[in-house]
Amino acid sequence: MKIIKRSGTEMNFDAKKITAAISKANREVPAKDRLSKEQIDEITTNVENICIDANRSLSVEEIQDLVEEQIMNKRAFGVARKYITYRYDRALVRKSNSTDKQILSLLECSNEEVKQENSNKNPTVNSVQRDYMAGEVSKDITRRFLLPSEVIRAHEQGIIHFHDSDYFAQHMHNCCLVNLDDMLQNGTVISETMIERPKSFSTACNIATQSIAQIASSQYGGQSISLTHLAPFVDVSRQKYRRQVEDEFKEAGIAYSSDQIDKVAELRVRDEIKRGVQMIQYQVITLMTTNGQAPFVSVFMYLNEAPAGRLREDLALIMEEILKQRIQGVKNEKGVYITPAFPKLLYVLEENNIHEGSQYWYLTELAAKCTAKRMVPDYISEKMMKELKKGNCYPCMGCRSFLTVYEDERKRPKFYGRFNQGVVTLNLVDVACSSDGVEELFWKILDKRLDLCKEALMCRHNRLKGTPSDVAPILWQYGALARLKKGEPIDKLLYNGYSTISLGYAGLCECTRYMTGKSHTDPEGKPFAIKVMQRLNDACSKWKQEENIDFSLYGTPLESTTYKFAKCLQKRFGMIEGVTDKNYITNSYHVHVTEEINAFDKLKFEAQFQNLSPGGAVSYVEVPNMENNIDAVLEVMKYIYNNIMYAELNTKSDYCQVCSYNGQIQIVTDEHGKLIWKCPNCGNTDQNKMNVARRTCGYIGTQFWNQGRTQEIKERVLHL
Repeated sequence: MKIIKRSGTEMNFDAKKITAAISKANREVPAKDRLSKEQIDEITTNVENICIDANRSLSVEEIQDLVEEQIMNKRAFGVARKYITYRYDRALVRKSNSTDKQILSLLECSNEEVKQENSNKNPTVNSVQRDYMAGEVSKDITRRFLLPSEVIRAHEQGIIHFHDSDYFAQHMHNCCLVNLDDMLQNGTVISETMIERPKSFSTACNIATQSIAQIASSQYGGQSISLTHLAPFVDVSRQKYRRQVEDEFKEAGIAYSSDQIDKVAELRVRDEIKRGVQMIQYQVITLMTTNGQAPFVSVFMYLNEAPAGRLREDLALIMEEILKQRIQGVKNEKGVYITPAFPKLLYVLEENNIHEGSQYWYLTELAAKCTAKRMVPDYISEKMMKELKKGNCYPCMGCRSFLTVYEDERKRPKFYGRFNQGVVTLNLVDVACSSDGVEELFWKILDKRLDLCKEALMCRHNRLKGTPSDVAPILWQYGALARLKKGEPIDKLLYNGYSTISLGYAGLCECTRYMTGKSHTDPEGKPFAIKVMQRLNDACSKWKQEENIDFSLYGTPLESTTYKFAKCLQKRFGMIEGVTDKNYITNSYHVHVTEEINAFDKLKFEAQFQNLSPGGAVSYVEVPNMENNIDAVLEVMKYIYNNIMYAELNTKSDYCQVCSYNGQIQIVTDEHGKLIWKCPNCGNTDQNKMNVARRTCGYIGTQFWNQGRTQEIKERVLHL
């Protein structure tokens, strides 16, 4: 059995240390108040058994809390006081250098919590370590100087989660929709170098990937680009090739017709599209941003975003090539094709591609094959999105964060060049448990917690106020988000709905189960869940009126936070069956991963919650290997088109580097009670010698998840 030390390092559980600590406190009280040796041994055994039953590695602090409780249960109050005093004295000593120890453990690659914080970041790499070191300093400054004490306490207790505190000291925002059209058509500046309008498709792709890397280094969340903004440069290349081919024919003395020139030029265009798409795919996954990982970028594939005719046809050519290359995958260090995490693909289902025989049905068939093989693209229904977004269809920022509808001074909808200021998430399960199941008290506690969330969100907003455009020129001065002057503050972009700021929420499923005794999928539980969602939306509307800031409700994609929330709930409320007895809580409004429900019912049920989660939402269905059942994938896609705005299919695509096994690598429990990944073919358990791809929070991650998220993945049931 393992425990997590305060520095974040993992070590073996040693019961003797508990016995020694209690014995030391025991010796400091009068003989008549002391515990017997048998009682001390019993306390040690009880604590050890509780740790084993937890099915995860407990922290030192959690174990010390258990020791306190056990001493109190023996009514040895004098011993308990001495034990608590000793803990307090040691905490004061540690407080002065806790950040130092965290940083040192990062450098030695022994911080187990950090190793599992982000499944797409390798903590042994220098650039990642540098980012984490800066993050520890930023979190320390944030705790001590930048946030109110009540926000810090609530964050540490898991009542709320103040996202990305490791970036809060800097004036950085969350995620965005890149105005790539402006940057390409009007030029931009990258690293103080003027980049003019590209004169070919491949150059446009190169500029796009360089811009993506710069943007990723200037913010901490995801970004999205649209292929429609690249499509005009296909014809730029086409016209260039027509001139070249004609010149070559003339020079060679070859008789030619206009059709012959077009055919040869088109072959070269197709080849350039292939090279340009390959450039995007390989550069995105090989570029290393300043935070030590590949840029988190989504690519929007929407045919109707381009007018019918040549431009749409060129867009279709790009989409076709992207799907073909993603089906192939990318080679790992062994030269085997695997599933890359990025770029994330967003494929829009529309009338001209969702019906058999429709003009672009062939692209949808390709998309289905790609999903079966590589887990992407994800699917946005133009039909359903237009119903929910005032007749508009546009991409999410990163994995699920959606902007609200905004009109420019000419009353035209504007989405590209906009961004999200940041997120604070409310733990709904904690609200429920704190109310002890009394509904009247639940609403009172919820309102108080919402006030706290607003205070925390205003801290995020105020941190951005006054930020000069010079902090990130590519964002604020050179077109990615704006064309502000040097020295001009970004303040006007923070108000009037231009940008959003997000109230996140998590654990609606467990919250409803605690308050009603039913799942929110049950007709008796659903009305309460809907009422909670409406209350959160009402709060956002109220704050928007008060502050002229576009607050929006957001279905939080918990990654490491799902484990943190679960641990905090267990500490505060103990093990409650069906509520706090897992090492994870359910993302946003999702159906619990263990609940038996078919794919179509799940999508239909969750669609109504996407309407109540306007700031961000994505639903998924868990499916087996579908490579030999593409028709079923297409049926799910058709259902998505008619029933839900944004959804995805979770398939499995793993590879063992030891034995070359292709299939599903499994999760098992080792001799210490820890969940690990194991190849079913050769028994390999070395995480560094396997390639595992799972979608966890709307995006694809790898096998380096914490114990809570790993348990959640293990317990997922199939929906198809």
